[in-house]
Amino acid sequence: MFSGFRDFILRGNVVELAVAVVIGAAFGAVVTSFTKDILTPLLGLVGVPDFSHLTWTTPGGAMVAYGTFLNALIAFLLVAAAIYFFVITPLNALEARRQRGAVETPTTKTCTECASEIPLAAKRCPFCTQPQP
Repeated sequence: MFSGFRDFILRGNVVELAVAVVIGAAFGAVVTSFTKDILTPLLGLVGVPDFSHLTWTTPGGAMVAYGTFLNALIAFLLVAAAIYFFVITPLNALEARRQRGAVETPTTKTCTECASEIPLAAKRCPFCTQPQP
């Protein structure tokens, strides 16, 4: 019974998933700190105040604290922008640089009769039905 559990825990994808969760949590803390401690104070320099004190009282006496929603929305946009500009954009550039040197193997060929693009393994053209060399 315990050997099956041990095999399950030591399986590669379970360990990789655990490592990804731990790294994701640590990265989330870094991004949250970056937006809270660096980007949000920089917004204060251009005149964006802290919106948490903004409220609206309904005629029934209920208080709607829309300022905290605005703060959460701004924090979300800052986190999304930080992830895009500091993670996604560099990774896309790195992948493009890596793909630049890769040689693509062809998957299609041109039919000798009708000049249509056909699969490389085709023995006959599906468009004109001519045998292919």
